[in-house]
Amino acid sequence: MLDLRGDPIELTAALVDIPSESRHEARLADEVEAALRAQTSGFEIVRNGNAVLARTSLGRPSRVLLAGHLDTVPAAGNLPSRRDGDLLCGCGAADMKSGDAVFLHLAATVADPAHDLTLVFYDCEEIEAAANGLGRIERELPDWLAADVAVLGEPTGGYIEAGCQGTLRVVIGATGTRAHSARSWLGDNAIHKLSPVLDRLARYRARSVDIDGCTYREGLSAVRIEGGVAGNVIPDAASVTVNFRFAPDRSAAAALAHVHEVFDGLDVAIEQTDAASGALPGLAQPAARALVEAADGRVRAKYGWTDVARFAALGIPAVNFGPGDPNVAHKRDEAVPVGNITAAVDVLRAYLSA
Repeated sequence: MLDLRGDPIELTAALVDIPSESRHEARLADEVEAALRAQTSGFEIVRNGNAVLARTSLGRPSRVLLAGHLDTVPAAGNLPSRRDGDLLCGCGAADMKSGDAVFLHLAATVADPAHDLTLVFYDCEEIEAAANGLGRIERELPDWLAADVAVLGEPTGGYIEAGCQGTLRVVIGATGTRAHSARSWLGDNAIHKLSPVLDRLARYRARSVDIDGCTYREGLSAVRIEGGVAGNVIPDAASVTVNFRFAPDRSAAAALAHVHEVFDGLDVAIEQTDAASGALPGLAQPAARALVEAADGRVRAKYGWTDVARFAALGIPAVNFGPGDPNVAHKRDEAVPVGNITAAVDVLRAYLSA
């Protein structure tokens, strides 16, 4: 059985050693559920698919939710775990079994928490959003996600990464007239019509926004170009895919309106293909402010989108905080510095016990 009361570094290794690629988390969920039932007290524990949920009902004035996904991307010859000096290496070591280990260890060792606790260990985070176990829990067990603040154990290198950016993708298309390239004047080149689009992207100056002391920097970028028929044909259709990473003070609708403003007046069509709103940091909320104090004010904005946005949509302030460097997530040489694990335990123990 997983030893929740022992060394959280060894617990991380034990979690890594149980393969749990998305949609194949059952064995790990079984082990987590069994360990929580055997080694914690005062928790109500339920199983939902391959998610495991636990919560206290101690009548505390606030509730803290600790959430971590159990799944990993497919292994790349990096199982089982191994130690390399101060690094613990293996699939999911940083993203995010070390975060899961921190939460499990605290559940078993914080005897008299200052807050009621909810723990949510869920499945299918690393694949399409429709399969995400947190979304399923929101639909089937919504009361389990009620909290004053949520902490998602994504790797942050010891910083609190508050909120997250929103993301929007659009396809900007141009049409023309096909012709033989030897008689190009008889055609209308659709690729050439994208030149003004690329020019506006090159000249675009992204804004930076300060929210609760966190600076969110936006970005509007071409990420894909498609067009062309053959080496001797003037193309009659072409498109560029544009990704807009926007600060959480914009809604997805406002972000789309801004994209239309940027390309206003051009002879192109704009089609939205994906959108997800960001999450405001909510650090002014008392429960979140106390967490910042416990982390000695080590706070920065979250670049990218994470499941904190799901909590923000429910009106719950949410932050990312966990061991490891997000830049090594999903890599063959994924690893977590073991000192990050013990430091995260210390910060959260102080916070939960205050």
